[in-house]
Amino acid sequence: MSAEDKNIVDVICIKWGTWYTAEYVNKLKRMVKRNTSYEVAFHCFTEIAEGLDSDVIVHPLPVMHMDMADCKGAFIKEAGLCDDTLGGLTGKRVFYFDLDSLIVGTLDDLFAYPRGDGFYIVRDWAHPQGNVGQASLYSWRVGTLGHIKTFFEQNAKAMFKKYGSASQEYLSDKVVEKFGALNFFPENWICSFRFHCLPLGILRWFVAPRIPNWKGLKMVAFHGLPKMSDAIIGVWPIFKRRDGWKKIYKHVKPTPWIVEHWR
Repeated sequence: MSAEDKNIVDVICIKWGTWYTAEYVNKLKRMVKRNTSYEVAFHCFTEIAEGLDSDVIVHPLPVMHMDMADCKGAFIKEAGLCDDTLGGLTGKRVFYFDLDSLIVGTLDDLFAYPRGDGFYIVRDWAHPQGNVGQASLYSWRVGTLGHIKTFFEQNAKAMFKKYGSASQEYLSDKVVEKFGALNFFPENWICSFRFHCLPLGILRWFVAPRIPNWKGLKMVAFHGLPKMSDAIIGVWPIFKRRDGWKKIYKHVKPTPWIVEHWR
């Protein structure tokens, strides 16, 4: 982090549509501010600002210059946020957090970790040996990744065919293409609710999720399902009929420790 901005951190999130409510934005902002000694400028990119706390800095969604039908109407978050003029933050290092991030420890050393203009991300738990980032949390200097957005806009149909909803893999590939490799945050800093907190298989019917006892743990990522609000009460939504048999392991017992942090 450069000398001119070492005492203030720009944290960003994105909320489009109605999948996540304003509650998720407000609680993420409060968790971040509660767990750092830095001054935080908290930004939310959204088309629905109702219900957001007054200290949330609201921006419109980044404009994607493409036919949205080429990606079946989905807003590709990872490409959109690479805009070189993002929210007037050009030249500033930003830290992106997914709305389903649970902050459980101090963030000071995370905010101080990046060097220069480098791109930093969480290593994807589904590809532990690969050069793939998990886009629950990543950081970059605005103005260094614009080519990623431009390339997607110009090749949207082909990129969506190749990556589908795996847009973090698209982001990872394009960063590696430019910089040669990904910089990963220390692996003990961020864990996955699904990979590290849930018991295995049928044990999920009998044993409640537990937060791992990792030294320096800062965040639990609730990527995919269940959402935090569902895990608290012990609900795992099943949306597809063909997923019926998966109810054997798509189960979560009530997880009250989430409430201790998600406020």
